Amino acid sequence: MTAIALTIAGSDSGGGAGIQADLKTFSALGVYGASVLSALTAQNTLGVSAIHDVPPAFVRAQMDAVLSDLKVNAIKIGMLSRPDVICAVAEGLDAHEASNVVLDPVMVAASGDPLLVPEAVSVLIAELLPRAQLITPNLPEAARMLNTEIAQGREAMRTQAQALLDLGARSVLLKGGHGEGPESEDLLLTRDGREQWFTAPRHATRNSHGTGCTLSSAIAAGLAKGLPLPDAVAGAKLYVTHAIRAADNLKIGEGHGPVHHFHALWETSDVN
Repeated sequence: MTAIALTIAGSDSGGGAGIQADLKTFSALGVYGASVLSALTAQNTLGVSAIHDVPPAFVRAQMDAVLSDLKVNAIKIGMLSRPDVICAVAEGLDAHEASNVVLDPVMVAASGDPLLVPEAVSVLIAELLPRAQLITPNLPEAARMLNTEIAQGREAMRTQAQALLDLGARSVLLKGGHGEGPESEDLLLTRDGREQWFTAPRHATRNSHGTGCTLSSAIAAGLAKGLPLPDAVAGAKLYVTHAIRAADNLKIGEGHGPVHHFHALWETSDVN
């Protein structure tokens, strides 16, 4: 049977993050991708110039259309900019008894532009953390959710990941890409006591747009194919590491370019 993953997220008109990055990732990893748009952004590699929110009722209508017909094996949730949209998504997840939900609590674009209104943070925590199998915050996002300083080092990351579990998350992948040191370290912490670190050498590049979207959607793709959570995370980390390393092979825009979602296919293609 065909593995199917659904992304509920915002559109990036520049193609590097959001819905576009998620669908590219699903396709690159051999999973059929469906989508629910929560917002439209006027965006390129230089920044976000405008955001148009999709009405909550229409977000829910998209969810109902997809989930009533397609046998969705995993769901990735990305940009949900407003409280009413978050509540609509939560209600849709309950109505369709959704499982294998990966929540990427997107708050700020790579350009620094805000993607989540301040009053939506508490709603995101209350409504979606308990409904997700995994949340994938980066260090600044975790700090904002916990109203604390950005974690520095493994012990601080461990403490903040546990605090997110205490807020209602079932599993946390705290991403260390914004940290220091020669390696990027991500921590998987679960309620049953599993602690696992995933590391990769840092690669110096300005072309890292869409990294977080890509990682969370790659994890969802692994779950859609039936992988256990640790294996899905390990595979996603490897995929994103290669996508970042290959990013400089693309020449997209004048700002923060995207990671190379199709690095494996394009490197072996005969098409010039």
